[in-house]
Amino acid sequence: MNAVHVRSAERALSAGMWLIVSGAMLYSVLTVTPLMAVHTPDEWDWTAPILPLVVDAAVVIVVRLDSVLARLGGHAGGWPVALRWMTGAMTLALNIAASALVGDLVGVAVHSVAPLLLIVTAEAGLAYRRALTAAVLAVEAREQGERLARERAVLEREEARQQRARERRDHEALIAREQREHEARLLREENERQDRIRREDRERAEAAERAEREDRERRERALEQRERERELRERQAAQQREQEAREQRERERHERRARTEQAERERAALLAAGPAAEKFPEDRARATVQAAFTAGLPVRAAAELTGWSIGWTSTRYQELRDTGHAASPVLEGAAS
Repeated sequence: MNAVHVRSAERALSAGMWLIVSGAMLYSVLTVTPLMAVHTPDEWDWTAPILPLVVDAAVVIVVRLDSVLARLGGHAGGWPVALRWMTGAMTLALNIAASALVGDLVGVAVHSVAPLLLIVTAEAGLAYRRALTAAVLAVEAREQGERLARERAVLEREEARQQRARERRDHEALIAREQREHEARLLREENERQDRIRREDRERAEAAERAEREDRERRERALEQRERERELRERQAAQQREQEAREQRERERHERRARTEQAERERAALLAAGPAAEKFPEDRARATVQAAFTAGLPVRAAAELTGWSIGWTSTRYQELRDTGHAASPVLEGAAS
């Protein structure tokens, strides 16, 4: 648990204590005011709530100052203790007085709950706050110790880094001195190798030129080969696409022919049924009228096939003309 958790617990304690104090104050005012009104002259009845408010104000002062002193770790001596117990005793006496005067023990017990809870809560809250303050101080001390330890570790790491840097500089100076001696020796040897190196450079340049020329010729041949292969693949792909297009068109022709033949068979089946013995259902009648319209039959023949009236059949014919169905010359003559 860290300081944040401790302070959160302290806030919860403070909220709970003030809730209890507020409830006890309200209950005390409501309980004591009628008692004060009975024992006050009639013209001064309006002063009845003053005494419970004064006593409760003392309770508020005690609780508030105790919380501040506990948070600061201070101690005010014996007077705050006396004030706490005196206000608690006064609150208890005022709350149970009305019931005690009439000998109502149950009323005494009931009205003593709030004052006793207030007294014990004040004492327990003070103890809790002192314990929480001590816990916060302990947590802060531990955090400060950890912070000092971290700072000490950082300082030690910095000193170690500086020591390593000094050792590295000394090592680098030694290496630099040895390097200078080695370079002087190499310089003497370099003068002897210059002629041989120049000859080797010329030979390497000639070999590189030959290799570059051969590589260029090889790349050109490979490029020509890839170009021929690409053209061949393109021709094959074009032939494949053309073949697939022809096959697709052939499939579409077969499908259209099959759909046309199926429609013709269905239309022929509808027309071959002959005059209707009774009136067809509307969906079947519409299908028969469309088949008759497509076949170019006159309106009267279509009406006989469906069992519906000539007027209804003529209306369906007109709808088919409006929707773009083509009628045969025979149908046009019958309609006119």
